[in-house]
Formats: sequence, structure tokens, C-alpha cells
Amino acid sequence: MNRTQPTLPAHCTFEPDDWLRLAKCWHPVARACDIGPAPVKATLLDEQLVIYRIKGQVVVARDVCPHRGVPLTLGFHDEEGIVCPYHGLRFGEEGRCNRIPSSPDQPVPAKLHLTAFAVEERYGLIWTCLDFDPQDPVPLPVMPHWHDEGFQQINCPGFEVKGFAGRQVEGFLDVAHFAWIHTDTFADPDNQVVPTYSTQETPSGFSADYWSSVSNYPPSAGFRAPEGFQWLRHFEMHLPFTATLTIHFPGDDRLVIMNAASPVSSRITRMFAPIARNFDLHVPVEEVHAFNLRIFEEDRLMVETQRPERLPLDLTLEAHIPADRSSIAYRRGLKKMGFGDFFLV
Repeated sequence: MNRTQPTLPAHCTFEPDDWLRLAKCWHPVARACDIGPAPVKATLLDEQLVIYRIKGQVVVARDVCPHRGVPLTLGFHDEEGIVCPYHGLRFGEEGRCNRIPSSPDQPVPAKLHLTAFAVEERYGLIWTCLDFDPQDPVPLPVMPHWHDEGFQQINCPGFEVKGFAGRQVEGFLDVAHFAWIHTDTFADPDNQVVPTYSTQETPSGFSADYWSSVSNYPPSAGFRAPEGFQWLRHFEMHLPFTATLTIHFPGDDRLVIMNAASPVSSRITRMFAPIARNFDLHVPVEEVHAFNLRIFEEDRLMVETQRPERLPLDLTLEAHIPADRSSIAYRRGLKKMGFGDFFLV
């Protein structure tokens, strides 16, 4: 795949410099299990994309036929690629045009190949980078325990939030809202105090170990942790929009949740949540999907109604409390990457 100069999409909702920085990062755009030979539509950073699988290879490209601009997601597939519904041009591996029905003997000019982007299939997700630089590649996020023996891999259906990805991620990192927002799923409304914790800078962002008595067993579970048990929630932030949470249950039980926030636009976020765990392996995955959907639904109203809509990186623009250490580390990390103040224009 040749590297092409990135161009801002039409009607871009990001500041140009912010968009160009985000385009260099990896973002998830679909669950791998949802991608087959048929064209699938997705949007990332306001860029309309088509995703399909051909001969074991996943292709992510601009959703536009280079001939006359028709979206390829309106088309269909055969054994050799996806077919544009307007003139029948077909696109296969690496987005290369391999058939012109009206001129079958003509060599295919390079101009007819799709604008394809870098692709990785990892943690049950399809990741893409709109401005991948092989000379200075940005690493993909890492998910603990995903490949470890004894761990089950689960991938929840995508979940859309009408809010900025930075606001959603900050909510995932926040530990002070448990007793106010998540009381129907796992938290105790009377357990409101946030013990002191700290953050540590890492090459990809930061990490934080949060010890508390807040249980992760849902009230309906029928059992409790041992008296005095302290739960460890280990957060790892991979800037700009992916974080993992590893919850240490009693004994050797571990639950890892990846919060991969894909910025559809500056105002819409597509959430992906791969999960790895080494307990309750008998529980149907549909129940895991439903439980995590309930948690995300509890957060939805807060994320969608926050103002300003985007994330103020100037720390003087909002008030802060001691429980905000992760939030502050997150905003400082984004600022260090060079992002602007993330206000809408």
C-alpha cells in the first residue's frame, strides 16, 4: 500500500491540526466478526469508509468509487471483490480495481484503485490508520490478558454515543462517579469516598492503580468479596482514545475491559469494548453483552450533556477535585501530543 497525503474530509468537524494528528493514530472501525466479503460502511474522523474481506485480507478504503464517485457500500460482492453498482467496476485485494466490464481487455490504470488505508485485526476489532507512516509507525494499543491461556475473549456489539470521544474516555477513567451513576449495576450509593491514588506516565499515556472497597460484583450476584477485601482497578491509557481497565477479583480472577472510543466525528463516538476474563466462563456471552450495555447506558446521559461538548485541555477552564487525578493526567497527555483546546468552533 502506497502512502497517500492525507486530506481533510468534506464537512470536517475537527480543527485541521487536530484531525491531522488523529489521522496518524490507530482507531477501531468494526468488530472483526461483522466483516465478511460484503461491503460494510463505517465513518472515522468524518471520513466515509468501506470495509470488506477478500481472500482472508481486510480492506479499509474511502467509500467512493474513483470512477464516478458512487459509494461502494451501495454495491455487492462476488468471489473476487466488491462491485460498484453504477458501472460494475470491481475492487479486490488492497482495494485494487481488477475488472472494468465495459472494457475487459484494457489494462487497469492506477487511478482506478481505491484509496486504501493501513489495517490491523486485533482484539476482535478492525483497526485502521488514515495516515500511517511506515517510517515512524504509531503502535496499536495493548490489551492485557487477551492472548493468555485460560482467558475468554468477548467482543461486545458497538455502542454509539452522541458526544466527543475525549469526554467518553474521561468518563471511563473517572472513579468518583461510581456511587452516583452505576448503582444499578455494581456500585454502592453509600460508598462515595475516593481513596488517594496516583498516576504514572507511560510511553503511550499513563497508568493508575486504584484501590478501593467498591465491589465489582453486581448486587444480583448473590455473593460478596471477603470482609475487608480491597479491589484493585488498574487503568492503562493509550492516547488518544483507548484505555484498558484490569479488575483484580478475589483470588486469581481477572476481568479486562478495553474502552476503545472511535471518533466518528467530533460529536459522535462509536464505542468498542473487547473483554477478557478467566472466570464465569459458563455464562453466555449474551449476558456479558447485556450487562456491559447497561453500564454504558448509565454513562450515556452524562457524556451526551456535558458542556463544552469537547474536552478543555487548559486546566484552568474547569474546576477539579482530588479524585480527578486520572482526568488531569489524560488532559495533560493530550496537550503534550499537541492537540488544541478541543472546543468546538
